[in-house]
Amino acid sequence: MNKELLKGLVEQINLELQSAYIYFGMASYLEESGFAGFSHWMKVQVKEEVSHAMRIYDFLQERGEHIEMLPFEKVDVDYDSVLDVWEKSLVHEKFITASIDKLANLAFDLKDFSAMGMLQWFVDEQVEEEDHFGGAVAQLQMAEGKGSTMLMLDREFGRREG
Repeated sequence: MNKELLKGLVEQINLELQSAYIYFGMASYLEESGFAGFSHWMKVQVKEEVSHAMRIYDFLQERGEHIEMLPFEKVDVDYDSVLDVWEKSLVHEKFITASIDKLANLAFDLKDFSAMGMLQWFVDEQVEEEDHFGGAVAQLQMAEGKGSTMLMLDREFGRREG
């Protein structure tokens, strides 16, 4: 495998695990703020992000590549509100989308068709992720300052399976 692509995929594993770490911190803030449903949603997201890292890990293992484990950065667990959590998570998902797109472009340029196939799943997944997080931001913006609506949304988000 091309060394630049391998480096990028290993870095993406780290970003996916870092995402899980970020969302775990968000879940903690939400739980401490009395929103068990929103916290549950984020904890499900933590598992999803770990599964994303495993998908890349498995791909690289199948190709016989060496995977270097990279360190995590410290995450901020101080937020202004539930809305702030989701706005920051949407910004983060857009960052992840840009990283995936960069890798997909590199795989395309290198004509690494197996990497392109694997990364296409991530391209599609990021469309879904941004839609989910963006939808949550829109709902929370409408509910801002309305306690009963926030409690209803908290219950709804708590129903997420996973």
